Amino acid sequence: MFACKASVVVVDNVPQVGPERLEKLKNVILKIFSKFGKITNDFYPIADGKTKGYIFLEYSAPSHAHEAVKSADGYKLDKQHTFRVNLFTDFDKYMSISDEWEAPEKQPFKDFGNLRHWLEDPDCRDQYSVIYDSGERTGIFANDVKEPIEVEERARWTETYVRWSPKGTYLATFHQRGIALWGGEKFKQIQRFSHQGVQLIDFSPCERYVVTFSPLMDTKDDPQAIIIWDVLTGQKKRGFHCESSAHWPIFKWSPDGKFFARMTQDTLSIYETPSMGLLDKKSLRINGIKDFSWSPGDNIIAFWVPEDKDIPARVTLMQLPSRNEIRVRNLFNVVDCKLHWQKNGDYLCVKVDRTPKGTQGVVTNFEIFRMREKQVPVDVVEMKESIIAFAWEPNGSKFAVLHGESPRINVSFYHVKNNGKIDLIKMFDKQQANSIFWSPQGQFLVLAGLRSMNGALAFVDTSDCTMMNIAEHYMASDVEWDPTGRYVVTSVSWWSHKVDNAFWLWTFQGRLLQKTNKERFCQLLWRPRPPSLLTQEQIKLIKKDLKKYSKIFEQKDRLSQSKASKELVDKRRSMMEDYRKYRERTIDMYNEQKPLRLELRGGVDTDELDSNVDDWEEETIEFFINEEIIPIGDL
Repeated sequence: MFACKASVVVVDNVPQVGPERLEKLKNVILKIFSKFGKITNDFYPIADGKTKGYIFLEYSAPSHAHEAVKSADGYKLDKQHTFRVNLFTDFDKYMSISDEWEAPEKQPFKDFGNLRHWLEDPDCRDQYSVIYDSGERTGIFANDVKEPIEVEERARWTETYVRWSPKGTYLATFHQRGIALWGGEKFKQIQRFSHQGVQLIDFSPCERYVVTFSPLMDTKDDPQAIIIWDVLTGQKKRGFHCESSAHWPIFKWSPDGKFFARMTQDTLSIYETPSMGLLDKKSLRINGIKDFSWSPGDNIIAFWVPEDKDIPARVTLMQLPSRNEIRVRNLFNVVDCKLHWQKNGDYLCVKVDRTPKGTQGVVTNFEIFRMREKQVPVDVVEMKESIIAFAWEPNGSKFAVLHGESPRINVSFYHVKNNGKIDLIKMFDKQQANSIFWSPQGQFLVLAGLRSMNGALAFVDTSDCTMMNIAEHYMASDVEWDPTGRYVVTSVSWWSHKVDNAFWLWTFQGRLLQKTNKERFCQLLWRPRPPSLLTQEQIKLIKKDLKKYSKIFEQKDRLSQSKASKELVDKRRSMMEDYRKYRERTIDMYNEQKPLRLELRGGVDTDELDSNVDDWEEETIEFFINEEIIPIGDL
């Protein structure tokens, strides 16, 4: 009856009609279902002169049948009839299921050890990953002020680069066939995700999900360009189409990992976990939406829409999952907007580039939203110079701005005060900088002139806005703070500059501690730390009693210095032992080769020519050297 069962769909809840209305029904069905592909055959079962309420439709290809099931299942024809659409082959599959229930096979528990063991280091050493030898070797090191301590090192561990998960639990490596996650004390493989040609990766903040992108796998019928995986089970949760990864990550996550959102033309789609389905089963229609961003501290989305004829541009803050708009800010003469959240979600800065009427140049306004205050008041800071960089203090209420044109680049520090004012604290002029890097704990920052500015560095304490040190790491391409804010690394990556590849370790005050040269060094990434388990009150108490702890730390530092001396002695002993073993090996080889030497030299033992003392003759030779007469006076 049907040429290919895989191309057949069964449509249920179809109106039951007699012969006089059958042709009309067929026209309606054809109009609805021909949108998914060419229908080559149909069958309307009849009983007692009427259709039975279900029909069979055969498409020209199985992909069309799949599309019909996906799109038409649940289609509401009228108040009494809602279609249920299934593949014909599904009936065979489900009819053959045994009536006897079998308990699923119990999977053995895999013990990967303590996945957070590095946090138990008694000396609180942070770890970092290093890729070098042009990507051929990857190492994990524990940071130490004297020299890096190797934790793990492997050849060809990754094919491109590595990525730490947000809390530092997993290390992700890239391979042609997919992604691998590693962790535990010995960095065992925890999970694998098969995604051919994977190029990009992103984690949910809770580390429960991982998102991968590959341009090779996407097809019209089976979306696989972007795949969301469950980290714990390794299962694919959902696939998505993606034409371009230019603005990665495509999906942006809420801070708790319960929601993720994607922007397409005039649409904002918000999905919920673990179902991976659309929130309230529908996307938001937002005409002209240009960009959006989640608050790092709350389930709030900020998005902006440009001007449209007489309608001004606007920035909207939306609470999720209720979708309530908690604040809308209208903006005029807008060229572009950028959204900058403070790390805790206390403030949102919208950088607005605008062209005021009657002027030629572009003026920048910083619209500062106070998220923790009633009705979310907004303050404005106007800048008439071009903006090079903007960055919030992570755990504070200050922000820094680089503005101006080279060579007159200025850096300004502002403080958002509780009284509704924003004060300019300090401005440094004539800076060699194009990037701002705040310490993760706030207060301290590095102003860096990367790449084209030859690696100029300025270390600033923003509590009193003093320059602690000015230095240079020639041709530096990257700056990376450790999670504690005690150390900062500057580096020259082989990926951007082919010579002088190395990374340097500095204190937060700008004192150089180490210069580590790695052959064709590529990338250094600090291992993130999860949020502290201590409450704010406990942290305040520790800071209050810091002098008491300082004595203990100073004593440990002295002990570590003596330990370093012991380590040096042990190292020298080890080197001496290696030399002794080498010498013994060479003497053994020398003795083994003696018969060959005798044969080559006609039986003369040349080894003994200078050592046979019994054959020596003693000869004494006297030389007249000098004669001198010294008068000693009359006797």
